[in-house]
Amino acid sequence: MKSKQLRAELERNGNSIQLLLAGIDPEDSRYKPTPETWSLLEVICHLYDEEREDFRQRVDILLYRPSDPWPPINPVGWVIERNYNRQDFPVMIAKWVAERQQSLAWLDGLVAPDWDRKSVTPFGFEMAAGDMLASWVTHDTLHMRQIVELTHARVLNLTQPYDIRYAGDW
Repeated sequence: MKSKQLRAELERNGNSIQLLLAGIDPEDSRYKPTPETWSLLEVICHLYDEEREDFRQRVDILLYRPSDPWPPINPVGWVIERNYNRQDFPVMIAKWVAERQQSLAWLDGLVAPDWDRKSVTPFGFEMAAGDMLASWVTHDTLHMRQIVELTHARVLNLTQPYDIRYAGDW
């Protein structure tokens, strides 16, 4: 595994997510194409919670305390429990950026981490610290895709009643 490159990906992903969300009106950040989908605001709130309560914390457990229990998380439930769609969009972006910076500094401070160190997850399968780091980077890219899809849906809504077929196939 190329951990230094993955750390760089986390930094680039952070910059990309900020740019994808830059300048979006806070009210527009609450737009949901369907009741079942998340809004851009809900996505950034999710990323914030995952940054501080999931990935960094679990990499630390896998590297240094593999016998410790994993604190419970509820990413899907938190959307409602924590009122994600009522949060302040610019504030949540800033809070997520600060958490990402803290994560990058934490990763930079690791000394010879054993990425092969494994533990059994609460889900019953074995996971290495490297698996969690790789999942963290991939989680970012999944949500960058989601942000682009939500932006596309929001723009389609804004363009009505005009035809966008000249733009090309989605």
